[in-house]
Amino acid sequence: METTTLILILVVIFCFAGVMLYLLFAKNKIKSNGNAESGNATVQMQLQAYERLILLTDRIALPNLISRVNQPGASAREMQYMLTQSIKEEYSHNITQQIYVSADAWTSVKNLKEQNMLIVNQLANLLPPNATAMDLNKILLEYVMTDKKGTLHEVVSEVLSYEAKKIFAS
Repeated sequence: METTTLILILVVIFCFAGVMLYLLFAKNKIKSNGNAESGNATVQMQLQAYERLILLTDRIALPNLISRVNQPGASAREMQYMLTQSIKEEYSHNITQQIYVSADAWTSVKNLKEQNMLIVNQLANLLPPNATAMDLNKILLEYVMTDKKGTLHEVVSEVLSYEAKKIFAS
């Protein structure tokens, strides 16, 4: 009887140890799957941030901005205000994306915003006080077509796209 009891106790101990090992391995497997899912979610958020910043870059590109904001009959000063406000709003709406992208990517977006506002303000100040929105739009579009700084939005877009592709490939 003592041998039977000892065998029974050993069987119970081995079963208990087996269940504990199974639970330990199952817990580690769930944890590693959770980390992989968490990593995938982070990559997805980064890609979405780059996507939003490329959209921001397109929306604050001067030709696109002019066509979206244009108000027939407005003065050049009113148009200047509408353009700069639109740039500020677009930028503010996407400011949280900086936590998901590289510092260089965010700096390029910030520089684009500042460059476009500077161009709008400087060219608006060259116009006479009675200039119309159409006058400002014309001088802005001419600038974009003749000066390399006017195509900065294309360069920023390419940088963002390149970085997003690097993340996607890894």
